Amino acid sequence: MVTPTLRSLMTADWPLWRDLRLAALTDAPGAFKAGLADWHQGGEDRWRDRLHLPDAHHVVAFLGDGPVGLVGGLPGSPDGVRELRSLWVAPRARGRGVADRLIEEVERWARATGGITLRLAALPGNRTALALYRRHGFVPLAEPGDLLTDGVTRELLLVKPLR
Repeated sequence: MVTPTLRSLMTADWPLWRDLRLAALTDAPGAFKAGLADWHQGGEDRWRDRLHLPDAHHVVAFLGDGPVGLVGGLPGSPDGVRELRSLWVAPRARGRGVADRLIEEVERWARATGGITLRLAALPGNRTALALYRRHGFVPLAEPGDLLTDGVTRELLLVKPLR
């Protein structure tokens, strides 16, 4: 099996992040709270701003020369909570350990930045993602996540202690 290589992104890498994020939203519209239409607003500045968030960690996975996945790590709060966001792997690379490597990289970053808890939000119907997160030690929180666009359903919040 070919091991994916990872690359941390800088603000100047916004076109790569944009292309992968739009591919993710096109491929798996039911996996993310934000929709494709939400990201067509704001142009280049919005993409640059996402990669310019202070203390954030945005990573792209490559198999061979091609990008096949992305993930973001965001500082959640000063009390040691970090957030895992926007995890996606291209269909051609699924089942090859890419998602595992991306999650492990965000965990590494979270620990290195003083994180004691890694948190994420998932959509309730995304069973594949929920199984992946549980396999990595994430457990559901009792508190409800954000309300989704249907006005009834809420995100599922999951957490993993890092110490």
